[in-house]
Amino acid sequence: MSAFKPVTSDFAVSPQIRAEDLAGLAAAGFRTIVNNRPDGEAPDQASGAEIAAAAAAHGLTYKALPYAGGPPSPAVIEQTAALLAAAPGPILAYCRTGTRSIMAWGMAQALEGNLAPDEIIAKAAEAGYDLAGVRGALERLAPKP
Repeated sequence: MSAFKPVTSDFAVSPQIRAEDLAGLAAAGFRTIVNNRPDGEAPDQASGAEIAAAAAAHGLTYKALPYAGGPPSPAVIEQTAALLAAAPGPILAYCRTGTRSIMAWGMAQALEGNLAPDEIIAKAAEAGYDLAGVRGALERLAPKP
């Protein structure tokens, strides 16, 4: 099973997962799986449909919010914020390395005003990801006092 990295008590990120990982993820307590990776990026990558079927077989909710490279689009940020607010948790989000997933989470947290940019960057760092390079984007998304 891919090693997931806890970010908060209700959210973790992971590199690419495989269909056979879903039993272990369900046993670890996850209730929702979020796919931030477009299909076909690598020949050995499990498709979203494979992960969705395995998630359903283990009673997990599956959501696809794929995006390629760089920061997520405003639509992906808004969809991520809505999903984080409504989906059963804990949530595991994955992509190739976990970077896109942590970035989408961080931008959604900033947009909703749940965490300040410094808090987002610190939580990402604790999970092994560096979001300092998107500090400006986090600050622009954050509600203004």
